[in-house]
Amino acid sequence: MDLKLAGKVAIITGASRGIGRAIAERLSQEGVKLVLAARSAQLLQELADACVSEALIFPADLRNEATPQALIDFAIEQFGALHLLVNNAGATKRGDFLQLSEADWQDGFALKFFSTVRCSKAAWPHLRRHQGAIVNIVGVGGRTGSAEFAIGGAVNAGLLNLSKALADKGITEGVKVNAINPGSIATDRLQLRINNAAKEKNISYEEAAQAMSKKLGVTRFGTPEEIAAAVAFLASPLSDYCQGSMLDVDGGQTRTL
Repeated sequence: MDLKLAGKVAIITGASRGIGRAIAERLSQEGVKLVLAARSAQLLQELADACVSEALIFPADLRNEATPQALIDFAIEQFGALHLLVNNAGATKRGDFLQLSEADWQDGFALKFFSTVRCSKAAWPHLRRHQGAIVNIVGVGGRTGSAEFAIGGAVNAGLLNLSKALADKGITEGVKVNAINPGSIATDRLQLRINNAAKEKNISYEEAAQAMSKKLGVTRFGTPEEIAAAVAFLASPLSDYCQGSMLDVDGGQTRTL
């Protein structure tokens, strides 16, 4: 199916691995010109070399207040337009609430929440000009609290509300804004969690993975490619009547309304 994305220009943050990499690969297959942002220049270049469409890299730390504007300026300078922003940067620290430091909280909000605020603000005039779209990769933790995921839950809840606010603004300004809530996705980060659980309980990786999926109430973990497919849909004209939607891609993990 032709999603009518060929020739569009997209920025993807957190693009170097996992979900971000899968999004880049999928959009590249659709003919989208890409600007890939993350901290690792090496991983970004490897991804850019693997893309089948034109892909440029922008290695930088989005916690720096000036970086988001520089990223948007780079995309406009190189491609002359911007049609899609995928905010995917940021992994927050897990742990016991009483053991989380002030720096842990500040880092979580700086990388995931404020990078989304700043990138969206800098990109908005260009997206408005081209009737573009923002897709925020958030997470199910924004609606389902967890003791060990206090920072991530708070950040994600804020991002869901921000997505609604931007969608409200976008109704009359022609910018489509939606959010995706991935569940437990088979990335390096999830594999590390499973490995740690296996060591802690002195069981095999397979047993730890099965126990985790059972606790979550799902039959398997999702794949980065499944999140990427949702992004491609929300970026395409097929979703033009979706505005402020929160799409759970979680295998049924979220049981709240």
